[in-house]
Amino acid sequence: MKHMEQIKSGEDEYMSAKTSADVLIGGKIYTLSGYESEDYLQKVANYINSKINEFDEMEQFRRLPGETKSTLVELNIADDYFKVKEQAEKLDQDVKEKEKELYELKHELISLRIKAESSEKEATELSRENRRLLLQKSKLETALEDALLGKVKGQAVSEPQTGSAKNTAEKQKNSRGNNAEKQNNSNRDNERKQNDFNGNLAEQPNDSGRAHEEKRQDSSKNSMELENVSDENVILPEHQDSHDII
Repeated sequence: MKHMEQIKSGEDEYMSAKTSADVLIGGKIYTLSGYESEDYLQKVANYINSKINEFDEMEQFRRLPGETKSTLVELNIADDYFKVKEQAEKLDQDVKEKEKELYELKHELISLRIKAESSEKEATELSRENRRLLLQKSKLETALEDALLGKVKGQAVSEPQTGSAKNTAEKQKNSRGNNAEKQNNSNRDNERKQNDFNGNLAEQPNDSGRAHEEKRQDSSKNSMELENVSDENVILPEHQDSHDII
């Protein structure tokens, strides 16, 4: 801050100090004083001399009185001044417009930068979300494949078991059929044997009667033989029945 005050103080001293310079205008020497530099004062004098020389090249100007000449030079200098001033004002206006455009462009650039940062952040989040969804998709596909593979394996295992169960059931069915057939055959055999036994029992009294009659007719046979014959006829059916039941 002190440094800035010193610079400003130096500028005030520079502006307050007058500069004097001897210049040649229209063939005469003049002493010019001002707050500008000596070079600047010489440039002013040279500009006036250029205007005088410009008019001196005109024959009509040379015939004019000195006062008129001075007035014409002054008018041309004033014309140049206002033209330059207008150009300066136009340039100044252009500069202001450019500065305004630059200001707007800076704000637009800042806004675009903010949007770009926001878009970049959003893109990063979307990329992260995309990776997460892809990972989840991969896990789900793997789980689905495992489930389908397990189901196929289960079917493959159950089919042999089902076939084995069917074979076992058929074997059991065939075994039951065979047992039933054997039982039926055994029952028929037993029934046939029982019928034979009953038939033998029915025939036994007739045989016994004939034996007694023969005993009476044949008195020469002893009683022991008749008894043995009778015993054989009675015991034989019992022995046959016992054998058939076993």
